[in-house]
Amino acid sequence: MSILPLPSLLLLLFLLPFHVIPQPTTTQNDQTTLLNLKHFWSNPPSLSHWNQSSDPCGWPEITCTTATITGIDLQDKNIHGTVPPFICDLKNLTYLDLNYNYFTGDFPTALYNCKNLQYLNLSLNFFVGRIPDDISRLSQELRYLDLYNNNFTGDIPVSISRLSKLLSLQLHMNLFNGSFPEEIGYLNDLEELNLAYNGFKPSRLPLAFTRLKKLRKFYMAEANLIGELPANLSSMIALELLDLSMNQINGSIPSDLFMLKNLTEVYLSKTNLAGEIPDSIEAVNMTMIDLSENKLTGKIPDGFGKLMSLTNMSLMMNQLSGEIPVGIGRLRSLRNIRIFTNNLSGPLPPDFGRYSNLDIFEVSINQLTGNLPENLCYNGKLIGLSVFDNSLSGEIPKSLENCNTLKNFQVYGNRFSGTIPDGLWKVSMLETVMMSDNSFSGELPQELAPNVSTLEISNNRFSGQIPTSISSWTSLRVFKASNNLLDGALPQDITALPNLETLLLDGNRFTGEIPATIVSWRSLNTLNLGRNQLTGQIPVGLGSLETLTVMDLSRNKLSGQIPSQLGRQLVFLNLSDNNLNGIIPSQLNNGAFDKSFLNNPGLCSDNPSLGIRSCSSRSKTGSSKNSVKFVAMIASIAVILLIMSVLITRYVIVYYQRKKYGLDTKWNFTAFQKLNFTESTILPRLTENNVIGRGGSGTVYRVPVNRSGDFVAVKKISSKKDLDQRLEKEFLAEVEILSMIRHSNIVKLMGCISCDNSKLLVYEYLENRSLDRWLHQKQAPSSRGLNGSVRHMVLDWPTRLRIALGAARGLCYMHHDCVPPVVHRDVKSSNVLLDNEFNAKIADFGLARILAKESELNTMSTVAGSFGYMAPEYAHTTKVNEKIDVYSFGVILLELTTGKEASNGSEHSSLAEWAWKHALGGAPIVDVLDNEFKNPVYLNEMASVFKLGLWCTSHLPANRPSMKEVCQMLLGCSMAARTGKNVGDVADHIPLLKLEDV
Repeated sequence: MSILPLPSLLLLLFLLPFHVIPQPTTTQNDQTTLLNLKHFWSNPPSLSHWNQSSDPCGWPEITCTTATITGIDLQDKNIHGTVPPFICDLKNLTYLDLNYNYFTGDFPTALYNCKNLQYLNLSLNFFVGRIPDDISRLSQELRYLDLYNNNFTGDIPVSISRLSKLLSLQLHMNLFNGSFPEEIGYLNDLEELNLAYNGFKPSRLPLAFTRLKKLRKFYMAEANLIGELPANLSSMIALELLDLSMNQINGSIPSDLFMLKNLTEVYLSKTNLAGEIPDSIEAVNMTMIDLSENKLTGKIPDGFGKLMSLTNMSLMMNQLSGEIPVGIGRLRSLRNIRIFTNNLSGPLPPDFGRYSNLDIFEVSINQLTGNLPENLCYNGKLIGLSVFDNSLSGEIPKSLENCNTLKNFQVYGNRFSGTIPDGLWKVSMLETVMMSDNSFSGELPQELAPNVSTLEISNNRFSGQIPTSISSWTSLRVFKASNNLLDGALPQDITALPNLETLLLDGNRFTGEIPATIVSWRSLNTLNLGRNQLTGQIPVGLGSLETLTVMDLSRNKLSGQIPSQLGRQLVFLNLSDNNLNGIIPSQLNNGAFDKSFLNNPGLCSDNPSLGIRSCSSRSKTGSSKNSVKFVAMIASIAVILLIMSVLITRYVIVYYQRKKYGLDTKWNFTAFQKLNFTESTILPRLTENNVIGRGGSGTVYRVPVNRSGDFVAVKKISSKKDLDQRLEKEFLAEVEILSMIRHSNIVKLMGCISCDNSKLLVYEYLENRSLDRWLHQKQAPSSRGLNGSVRHMVLDWPTRLRIALGAARGLCYMHHDCVPPVVHRDVKSSNVLLDNEFNAKIADFGLARILAKESELNTMSTVAGSFGYMAPEYAHTTKVNEKIDVYSFGVILLELTTGKEASNGSEHSSLAEWAWKHALGGAPIVDVLDNEFKNPVYLNEMASVFKLGLWCTSHLPANRPSMKEVCQMLLGCSMAARTGKNVGDVADHIPLLKLEDV
């Protein structure tokens, strides 16, 4: 639930006077009207105290003025239905708040008869259709109109601008897909305007909007704005907050934008702004500025050093160059600075942190030189330090060893040298330490902070032995120490780390044997001990590690045979350049390990693809004659086959083309929109080379449809005879559902092609394919690291949050806006598809069904779905309602926050079961969050989404939220993330975890 802006609160106080003086009894007519409302809404329990025997002026939802009802506040009362005409029989009604309920239908034009209405809030409901063209028939006294988070479509009518006394107009997060009127600019008294998160047709920001001289807050994020910004934004003299992020605005920032004296917050991220930041920055009261992810060039103006109230500065992901102005380091209010991914050079201002409570310092991926400022944590508030991929040098400031708030320390990819201050290793809050690719020296610490889960020190000059006290580093999940000068034997204690997932110690000087007894490596999935001087045999215990998938022991002095237990789950193995002997175990004796055993003279295999000597003992003596005969026989057969192929090739080609692609079959092609291709374009291209996925009910192809490089996705339903009836039903269900659904977060069905024995569905093609590929690195794009190692591209947290919100909106539309509502039944990360901008769309409705009645449970004849995603009641009773989709979506939220797969919780549990046990066990939530991108900046948001995932996966369906509530929570997290506000109020709406919910 959103917090009302200050003018609205003042208006609320004006409209809702305190009950200080006892009021006379309300009129009988007004009481009758209220009781009729209660009856009309089927007597909701929340209004049980509305009765004939009590005075309505004493009801908490009612405000009276001189015995007359003037206000009704029914927010969050679980009321269903519509708004009846007789509500306006309350002739003196000035205040009506119906937000956060379940009202449906078109905009309630019955409210036109409430002639004195000043405050109207219909937000967070399920109203649909267009806002009526005659909405100006609402009370001309109306000051506040809030239609936020409904499902209104079409245009915003011009007539809304005739409500001339409006102070606040809230229309964000609807489904508007038409235009918005520039005449809104004539609402002279308007103080707050929110049109964000709507799919308007591409439009420029109207020049007329700059006439809004009283407008304080203007939100129009993700509203399909294009073109350049108007040049005279400074005429909006009262503007305090401007949010135009996530649009397609281009051009440069208007030079007068920063002359606005009241402006405190600016968000222009994810637009296409180019050019330089204006030199004349006079908005001395500005507290927050976000110009990130644009195309800004030039220097950071010195004027930023005059913004004495600035707390948050976000200029990341632009093309800014030059040095950082020294004055920025002296801003006393500065807390967060994010200027990473630019072309900035020169030294860091030495006063950073000296005068302010700096908590986030991110200047990574630039060309900065010189030392780290000595006083970054001077006031003891620094949480995150990210300076990686620069050319910084010198030693790490000793002052950081007293920075007890520090959680994230990322300095890799620089030219730092010297030893690490001893106290820095022990900072109590420290979780992530990444200092690879520098010239650090010294030995590893005997003591490491208890919460450190990631320690990366590769490509430095660390020396000495691994301390035996490493067994106390129990939180460690990732330990990367490749290419250092570490020596001695590997201590047995290193195998006692219960949470270790990645261990890279290659390229050092280790000697002795690999510890024979594997104590606690039950989570290890990557082990690299290559390029050392290890001796002895490969421990048999490595073969018992069920999670180990990558192992490199190459270029050592290992001997003996390869344990037969190895290979059950390995996807990469390198044992080359050792002294191993014997026969390759059967599970490793295949082409997948073709370079895994090279340069081991004692190894042998009868599989020539492995590139090592054969184990065959047969003598080659006397076999030359047989070989000649054999070759002659093969040559004769080849000639015969060649002649036969020439004779039948033409017939085979013609037959194959016509039979395989069904060109002799009569196809029915039904298009659901105007298309520039036909079935003859699709059918010949359903080849193996175009396959992009296979599922239980068919194969999916990526098919080119024109020379411009456009593609469609074609799902071919299998046609096995014993499945004909079931697959026919699935085909008809998917066509029926998708042909009537139109939503930006649901995959678009372009057409269907069918004949007697084949069914094809033609969808829009989404370039980034499915979410699970990105979360779980299933053929996701990758890049090469500095050492030639493969680095998978990882979705950052803001992208994951946007994906979650998009998918939630799609499901919300299905559950609450389709008539009748639609239940998907197979929600999972592989059915969340991503376009080239990572917008999420729900796909694969082959298992979906239409519910006969909104609140009725339908019993399906068979259970369908995917392990790890199925709600408990669905698997046991086959009873279906929307709450099974909520459960499945909750699992996706857990995947997004933990990085784990739905079926990968622990040894005998799913992800949801594992997450609940962890939460109820009282362990910190941060322990389960994905280490790939864990960042202190996002921890609160990630924790809130994790909690929301738990709520969605409650054991009892009644305890789960609706998708509408899920959308509201995710939107709250998204807006909090962009504004820098605390997301605690979002998490507060999530019920306390209870044992019965497991």
